[in-house]
Amino acid sequence: MRMRACLTEADAVTMMAACRREADKQGYAVSIAIVDDGGALLRLERMDGVSATSATVATRKAGTAGTTGKPSRFWEERVGERQVFLTFPGNLPIIGGVPIIHEGDCVGGIGVSGAPSEIDEQIALAGVSALVGPDAA
Repeated sequence: MRMRACLTEADAVTMMAACRREADKQGYAVSIAIVDDGGALLRLERMDGVSATSATVATRKAGTAGTTGKPSRFWEERVGERQVFLTFPGNLPIIGGVPIIHEGDCVGGIGVSGAPSEIDEQIALAGVSALVGPDAA
C-alpha cells in the first residue's frame, strides 16, 4: 500500500496567510479558496469589498486545479483547442487556480478571484510557495 501526503488545517492556514499578504501587496481584494485533492473546501476567505460571486469562482478554480493536478490556466488554453473541456463537471477553465503538488502528488488546489486573472494566479502561487517552496509551484 502506498502512503501519500494530505493537507492539514495548519497547511491551509499557512497558505491562506501567504495569499492574503500577496493580495495586499498587489492592492486587490479577492476571494481565496483552498481545497483538497477531491475538491472539498478546506478554507475560504472573502476579503472586504470583493463581490459575493468571487467566492464561488475561487472555489471552482481551486477545485479544477486540485482535482486535475493542472493549473486552471491549462484548461483555459485547452478550451480554445477543444470546447468539450467546458463540459467537464465542476471544471472552471479560468486562470487563477493552481494545484498544490507535494512529492509528485497533487494534494489540493488554491483558487483566487477578484483581481485580473494573471494577478489571481500570482496570489494563488504565493500560497503554494509558502507551503512547498518557490520552485514547486
